[in-house]
Amino acid sequence: MNAIEVIGLGAMNMDHIYGVERILGDGETTAVEFRLSPGGSAANTIYALAKLGISTGFIGAVGDDGEGEMLVKDLASVGVDGSQIKAKKGAKTGSVLCLSDKRGRRALYVLPGANSLLTGGDVDLAYLSQAKMLHLSSFADEQQLAIQQELMAKISPSLKVSFAPGSIYTAKGMSALEPIIRRADILFLNREEAEELTGVDFQTGAQRLRRLGCQSVAVTLGQGIRRGKSIATCYVASGEGEHMIETRRTKRTDGDTIGAGDAFAAGFIYGLLHGKELKECGHLGDVLARFSITKIGARAGLPSLPELSQHYQRERGLPL
Repeated sequence: MNAIEVIGLGAMNMDHIYGVERILGDGETTAVEFRLSPGGSAANTIYALAKLGISTGFIGAVGDDGEGEMLVKDLASVGVDGSQIKAKKGAKTGSVLCLSDKRGRRALYVLPGANSLLTGGDVDLAYLSQAKMLHLSSFADEQQLAIQQELMAKISPSLKVSFAPGSIYTAKGMSALEPIIRRADILFLNREEAEELTGVDFQTGAQRLRRLGCQSVAVTLGQGIRRGKSIATCYVASGEGEHMIETRRTKRTDGDTIGAGDAFAAGFIYGLLHGKELKECGHLGDVLARFSITKIGARAGLPSLPELSQHYQRERGLPL
């Protein structure tokens, strides 16, 4: 087996997705469909990278139940090395209740299950040492965040780190995340997370995060910011400068936005691994995110490498 390029470390969940008429603050509405879909932020990103031909592995925990077996098999189906995924005896696999409406809004409720049983001893430093990049996402409990914080001082300086904290970690505040942010080569946030974490607008906030030591910050902009005939879907800040990633407006699809940010991270990381400039990494992330939202669930819409290459060539006029 070839050396693994990217290893993910984060929660592994089975998403229980309900398509609903609308997301409510209170009241009653109609569910129009239901399906199970493998999930977990870092796991989704690693799955997407593997489908694009990147050699990947994953560190995480599942229960010794049917859903845990499904999650491991789903990663294996695209070639992810699951040798470091621990099945915790007697535990239930983590799950997320996902409500998604026709306007693209969503509400996620996490039941961590076996994810909360991952220990520092489950993270093999020798396994990590073979990789070019470690991709981190959130857990629900403090113990696993502490494992990730402590890991930053243990890994080789040559190992690049990408970090997608998501709303669960963002709510913990800057002091909790600073040890990881300082070590991160690339930080992925959406607009709401960037502004909550820093207390200022997303552009100013991205620059503050860079001053902490993070090399690059990519902020996805949800429905986007209108700029003439185009929409700005992402803002990237780094030592190379600032970039607004723009795309043409597209029609709403029958899919959902669950996992779109994870797909964006995969496209961006794919670009980094292939020596693309950060602006093009942003465009690759945007393309993968738009693929993702064409289908329900985090993984069903993700493209193969030929599909991505064809779409990128058509949009950008550049070879992948």
